[in-house]
Amino acid sequence: MFSFEGFVRINTFLTGVYRLAFLNVLWIATTAGGLVVVGIGPASYALAKYIDRWLRAGETPPPARVFWRYARERAGRSMVVSWILLAAGAVIVTNVFLAASWYVQVLNVGALGVLAVVWAYVYPVLAATDLATIPRQLGGALLIGFGSLHWTILGATAVCAIWWLTWQLALPLLVVFGVGIPAFAVGLVTRAVFRGLATDTDEEARTRPRAMAAR
Repeated sequence: MFSFEGFVRINTFLTGVYRLAFLNVLWIATTAGGLVVVGIGPASYALAKYIDRWLRAGETPPPARVFWRYARERAGRSMVVSWILLAAGAVIVTNVFLAASWYVQVLNVGALGVLAVVWAYVYPVLAATDLATIPRQLGGALLIGFGSLHWTILGATAVCAIWWLTWQLALPLLVVFGVGIPAFAVGLVTRAVFRGLATDTDEEARTRPRAMAAR
């Protein structure tokens, strides 16, 4: 028999699953409402920020109300970031299919992988850090993605496996959870990274007065 704690854990897990599905639906609605080009940036920012606050701070407010507020929070910056990434993706995909040399195509396939890493991490960086400029935010996404490459690879493998299973066994679930799955995986990686950065910052703040006193 299950204990009370077991039922609580199951309920917490199922609640998280439903919340993730709802966030994915909100992301689709916001992206479609902005005709993709205008909507995908704010939607991705809102999704990244909600998941960051959920995983790092345990905050789980009503998703709909908070999602719309987050989507409006840095709408201009998030749209510009999405336009840069969409333009880069269009150029890279064009080169993959139309480049005359096979090695140019291979290089662009690699560039497409780098772009995917940047896209995965740039919105968590935008939501959770105080980096002021878009180049710094894009650079921060690269540093996190490739600085934690083992976690990035594990997360990507897990996401691809889950997508494949849902494609084979329950295709509607791929629509319900599609973007939420990689967003949650990225959130798990950035939770560890951002907590590590916070710990390093606190340690530096504690040791600095001692160093000054020793002088």
